[in-house]
Amino acid sequence: MTKKERVLAVLRGETPDRIPAGFWLHFPESAFHGDEAVKAHLDFFEKTGTDIQKIMNEYVVPCDIPIKQAADWKNLKPFTRQSPFITGHVEMIKRILDKTGGEGLTLATIHGIVASAWHARGGTAGYETGSQLLADHLREDPEAVSYGWNIISDALAILVEEVLKAGVDGIYYAALGGEKYLFTEEEFEKYVKPHDLKIMNAASSSHCNILHICKDRINLERYKDYPGAAINWAINEQNPSLTEGAKLFPEKVILGGLDDRAGVIVDGSEEEIKAAVKAVMETMKGHRFILGADCTLPTEIDYHRIRTAVEAVK
Repeated sequence: MTKKERVLAVLRGETPDRIPAGFWLHFPESAFHGDEAVKAHLDFFEKTGTDIQKIMNEYVVPCDIPIKQAADWKNLKPFTRQSPFITGHVEMIKRILDKTGGEGLTLATIHGIVASAWHARGGTAGYETGSQLLADHLREDPEAVSYGWNIISDALAILVEEVLKAGVDGIYYAALGGEKYLFTEEEFEKYVKPHDLKIMNAASSSHCNILHICKDRINLERYKDYPGAAINWAINEQNPSLTEGAKLFPEKVILGGLDDRAGVIVDGSEEEIKAAVKAVMETMKGHRFILGADCTLPTEIDYHRIRTAVEAVK
């Protein structure tokens, strides 16, 4: 089987020649855009041997309209298909696909509504310590926040349509907001979920979409009826285990198994990496499964470590 055929077999409920693997990371800032971004992706795909070729997305929703107070969300202006954060990402995807020839299953990274709202309010940094601001704004002026988030989710739905036109096999939707300590159940259901679904449903023509639920202490049950062929979350962040998640999502392929920021793939020996992969495979026997990590691996990780994990499934 080719890498792509292997992943597709699992997604279709068929038996692959081996368990597929998918790993990714954020490249250095110098490789966020342009030629260096294309080179970084191709180098990563070649050296790690990963079956899923996830194209990273550093073309985030711009923060050119200051959002300091809740009412400021009403100042956001609609985006178009020609908006630079859309065209830039699409162009990079086309250049990467032109070089890979579709060898692996290619996914475009789409930052979800909560992540993108965080980007729009002032950039990418600081979510772990500052995300409460989003909840505070929502509670202070839900009408203004809803207006702004609708502008953003409309743009992200356009982005999804454009990346699929560019030739990717599906999207990797990075969802935030499921943290138990951030939004209440009612707030999530009313103000987060509809935007998530709008964006993900824009990719309904693909059967290769992956839902990633980011961060710690998440309530997985909030995502029970979300679309997507596979699901990934951090099992090492006070979250449900792989088998617990498999029970909650019996129709989905489970992706994950290894810690992303610590543990054997980051600082273990080759033999420890192989043993960890074997243990995960044993745990997930009988489930449709793709080996991966909780989230993005460290930027500086030696690619040989990732290759070792990929090869270990054989």
